[in-house]
Amino acid sequence: MKKFKFQLETLLKVTRMKKDEAELRFAEISRRLMEEQQDLERFLIEMQKGQRDYDQLVQKKRITVGVLMAYNSFFSWKRRQIEQQQDKILQTKSERQKLLAALMQLMNKLKSIEQLREKRLQQYKEQMLFEEQKLLDEIGLQLYMRSAGQGDSV
Repeated sequence: MKKFKFQLETLLKVTRMKKDEAELRFAEISRRLMEEQQDLERFLIEMQKGQRDYDQLVQKKRITVGVLMAYNSFFSWKRRQIEQQQDKILQTKSERQKLLAALMQLMNKLKSIEQLREKRLQQYKEQMLFEEQKLLDEIGLQLYMRSAGQGDSV
């Protein structure tokens, strides 16, 4: 009996490898997005802390021009950091969406190839069963003919 050979086995293996690589890239970008969101959260907390410190100084009337300028610089710097971080998050989300789309495409391609492989394997099994049944029928016919031929000569 001949062994089952799927003509697209190499394509199936390559597609599986590409899917695995795409999953790794997607996991990496997801991890990076989470880190960037944590950085943004940290910047926002720092900004809130600075605002509370500033408010306390204003309430105690211990503010000078130098302190006012220092806090102004701090708040400007924090706002820039927050804006830049928000931009980074948007870019990372966009990249993540692209990687997700690519991953989904590869998964669909892999699923199609695997379904085709299963269909071909089922056809192969049916063909082997048919050939086996045909062989058994031939053997049965030969045995019948031999026994019928021996019955004529007795």
